[in-house]
Amino acid sequence: MEFLSHPVTQKVIDHGLTYPQFVDFTAQLVLENRTTGGNQSEAYLDYTRMCLQRMRRWDKTAKVSAEMQNLIRSITEAQVWLLITEAWCGDGSQSIPYIAKLAESNPLIQLKIIMRDENPEIMDAYLTKGARSIPKLIVFTGDLKVELFVWGPKPEYLINRHKEYKHDSQGKAYKDFLEEIHLWYAKNKNQDLEAELFPLIQSTLIK
Repeated sequence: MEFLSHPVTQKVIDHGLTYPQFVDFTAQLVLENRTTGGNQSEAYLDYTRMCLQRMRRWDKTAKVSAEMQNLIRSITEAQVWLLITEAWCGDGSQSIPYIAKLAESNPLIQLKIIMRDENPEIMDAYLTKGARSIPKLIVFTGDLKVELFVWGPKPEYLINRHKEYKHDSQGKAYKDFLEEIHLWYAKNKNQDLEAELFPLIQSTLIK
């Protein structure tokens, strides 16, 4: 699909962070006891510290299936993968390390990360039911002329689980609900994420 009016330009990509740069950036924020965005509350500082720990853990433990590896390596045309997130984003810290491992598997894939609150015009082009939900992965052809697919902000199971909780929390505190979510991520080991991304990536291949 041609999206000639989408707000993602080469300048945006050039100024984006690579995944290693994003991890280093988050580590520096933790050292300075601050985070990205306007909310510098203690809660968001804690989220940022936890996100750094999760990313480092997933960097060591995340596995990509052989089937997915073969699919990624079959990409023969340049692609740009743009991730919108924030350093404090819990869902981002769970999914982005795996997405980065995919991008690393093929030199034709350029992965860049930008902050949501610094790029409102881009975020607002990729809302989730009107909300600025992150992370969001947008994949383009190498020249940025064609948007290939959009994924995010989280696996479908969790989107549905959040809907259920919002409708009826059953007395569960939000902090406990978040613990349940992150436990699910740990047990699922990116299986749902891979299952959702596989057909999307497959659809980008030139037949």
